[in-house]
Amino acid sequence: MWRSASFILERQEQKKANGLSRMEDTSDVLNCRPPSVTPDWLAQAKAAVPNANLDDVPSNNLPPSPDATSFSVIAEFNNWRSKPELAEAVAAIKALTAVIKLSQATTMMELEIELKKASDSLKASDETSISLSAGCDIFTRYVTRTSALEYEDFSSGKSRLIERGERFGEISFKARKTIAMLGQDFLQDGSTILVHGFSRVVLALLRMAASNGKHFSVVCTEGRPDNTGIEMSKEMVTVGFPVKLILDSAVAYTMEKIDMVLFGADGVVESGGIINMIGTYQVALVAHSMNKPVYVAAESYKFARLYPLDQRDMPPVPRTINFEVPVPKSVEVESSARDYTPPQYLTLLFTDLGVLTPSAVSDELIQLYL
Repeated sequence: MWRSASFILERQEQKKANGLSRMEDTSDVLNCRPPSVTPDWLAQAKAAVPNANLDDVPSNNLPPSPDATSFSVIAEFNNWRSKPELAEAVAAIKALTAVIKLSQATTMMELEIELKKASDSLKASDETSISLSAGCDIFTRYVTRTSALEYEDFSSGKSRLIERGERFGEISFKARKTIAMLGQDFLQDGSTILVHGFSRVVLALLRMAASNGKHFSVVCTEGRPDNTGIEMSKEMVTVGFPVKLILDSAVAYTMEKIDMVLFGADGVVESGGIINMIGTYQVALVAHSMNKPVYVAAESYKFARLYPLDQRDMPPVPRTINFEVPVPKSVEVESSARDYTPPQYLTLLFTDLGVLTPSAVSDELIQLYL
């Protein structure tokens, strides 16, 4: 079941007009029938932030404009990626838009081939990044998806692709803010929230909820092998959250005191499940067994055309693990850095397209790639 962002926001505005509390009861949202799904992702994402100025993407310290002779899509991508507020996929979208702008192609077919080659180069630069691969695929499909371009002169068609690319980049840049706005209403006052690993979008959601007067405490797992949970706890302390740090192995011990689990995601796959840092699956299993809601905050550019059947059915991402004591060479060490969580263990996904059930993810991907 799909819940559009504009649908939820309209209901909130109606409650405001009637003098009711801004807080929307979760069950009330989920039991209402939303408008039908449309394949226009850009319009849906834009509707998620009413009256927002999508032209206010920060322009300070932007990478210098390249010229066609010296342009490298990898260098352009790295320039954009150096900006800390930009996600990797958004940096790729910016780089691919530059490819269109600087293209020397003379036909639409040549331009699409050039765009695909640039996309393939970016994906090959880091084959382990699901968000990079998904962002490139979704961008390429989106900007070239309409047959109307075939009936325009080349100059007009190219201008339209550039316009779409820039708009898509702006929407993607604002995805975290949109998700934070939609997801904050699912956080109850006085609740205890368990997070696993470091996620910028989860952090943005919690910050917005706190800035709007929500009071809650956060429990962070340590997030080995990269200790990303420790990094997350440091960020939360600076904002003033009450934070507790626990061992990854203490999740079951702690779960009875938890009100909800909130994950980020490296990728959202066709089944509606997620690929995320190692340990996400076991946290979701424990939460599910104890009837705790499990929410995922993920940008739509992380929706990937993958359908893993088991934990080994995805690209390996090994990590060096420091056990702090010598390990005999004859001992095999499991070094996988991420796992797959099936959709039946997830409650809802907060995305820049709206609040989705896991089953709605496959519907969205099907419509996008038709």
